[in-house]
Amino acid sequence: MNFFIIHGIYGHPEENWFPWLKEELEQKGYEVIVPKFPTPVGQSLESWLKIIKKYEDKINADTVMIGHSLGANFILNYLEQSDREIKAAFLVAGWHRPLENEFKELNKSFDDKKFNWSRIIENCGHFFVIGSDNDEYISIETTRQLAVLLDAELHIIKNGGHLNKKAGFEKFPQLLELINKSINSNS
Repeated sequence: MNFFIIHGIYGHPEENWFPWLKEELEQKGYEVIVPKFPTPVGQSLESWLKIIKKYEDKINADTVMIGHSLGANFILNYLEQSDREIKAAFLVAGWHRPLENEFKELNKSFDDKKFNWSRIIENCGHFFVIGSDNDEYISIETTRQLAVLLDAELHIIKNGGHLNKKAGFEKFPQLLELINKSINSNS
């Protein structure tokens, strides 16, 4: 089994809880890949798909993808366009439709569309949607809608903000616990 951690807009592999989670999973013997995607300069769905294509030989039925913010939205796009099935996806602070905020234009190629939900679902064994009840960018309604569309297991973190470093998430034990439960129940 291997893991991909996908960062969000203005993000990079060394931010938030990504290094901590990578280390925790590697200590258990898993391969963890945290690609760097172009953002904000050069950010587009097309440019991100080109980056992930470099790793396609590692993406298979034993792959778990974890995305934060735009990274979660990117996983939806990848699953919709890919011919590969993955084991599970953990969508943290994710969304599925255009958001009315300062990032709307930059995120347009990722979310200004109608998703093929049945295609996305058929390419992933299990979805987990993790959100916060006070995210400044993503409403709890949007988080709940995403979980319903994916028939996902929904987890709401109280006062979690955008579930990033700014909100105090340099470590994310709740996410690790979910991943561990998922691995143990589905292996």
